[in-house]
Amino acid sequence: MTESVVERVLRIEGLMARVGDTDILHGIDLEVRPGEVHAVMGPNGSGKSTLSHVLMGRPGYEMTGGSVTLDGVDLLALPTWQRARAGLFLALQHPTEVPGVSLESVVAEATRTDGRTVEGIHDLLVTEASRIGFDERFVSRPMNVDLSGGEKKRNEMLMLGALQPRYAVLDEIDSGLDVDALAAVSRRVQEATEEDGLGVLAITHFSRLLEVLEPDRVHVLAAGRIQAVGGPEMAERLESEGYAGVLAEAGASVGLPRGVTHPDGPDAGFGEDPFADPLV
Repeated sequence: MTESVVERVLRIEGLMARVGDTDILHGIDLEVRPGEVHAVMGPNGSGKSTLSHVLMGRPGYEMTGGSVTLDGVDLLALPTWQRARAGLFLALQHPTEVPGVSLESVVAEATRTDGRTVEGIHDLLVTEASRIGFDERFVSRPMNVDLSGGEKKRNEMLMLGALQPRYAVLDEIDSGLDVDALAAVSRRVQEATEEDGLGVLAITHFSRLLEVLEPDRVHVLAAGRIQAVGGPEMAERLESEGYAGVLAEAGASVGLPRGVTHPDGPDAGFGEDPFADPLV
């Protein structure tokens, strides 16, 4: 009997989600295949970060409809740590400080949990640091402690390069980076798509990320729905026309959705610290 071949794709179908009593995502359809870069752009409050949180299983975000599969695996049925083991990586918009634990220790433990050898992890991280113009001393420092926003984002890239996931969700990886750092990070992600077949879902406000990172498709998200889709030229249109121009053509309002789109209090189900214990 011939074994069936698993289709390689991160497939999001009709995804709907809410926080508390507020519906935020109203049916997202999107597919990312190995080696592809899909950019998701949209105004504040459109649901971009909510999409990343739902995909990775952050507490407090309730999926109310649709499905997400990663290479045939029902992603939303898994806890966060198993989603990571399945091959999904999230580069956080606001990376968490982890006092007393080095980035090298985090990567080594994740590698060990995945059943791979940790031999050579330090050298691999040093090599990854050099590829993005980052000082190798950050590899052994407490993770993200007393670092600038841009340094924290490059730490995310160190982990991405070392862990080599199948798909990466980049939640505003460009924020906090200066021009040179942004070019280095964008170039490294682009190389990963070409060298390792990494599929990328890049969430961003600005087209500058896409000047080096070459998108296959650009999705414009507003009011919890993808309102327009195009090729790389869509990012150029957004740069020249703004969201108002592109969304007006799509017949969509750029007004922010009512209610809470970025909850930060205990009522959202996160407790006192919205970033505490994300793997529970």
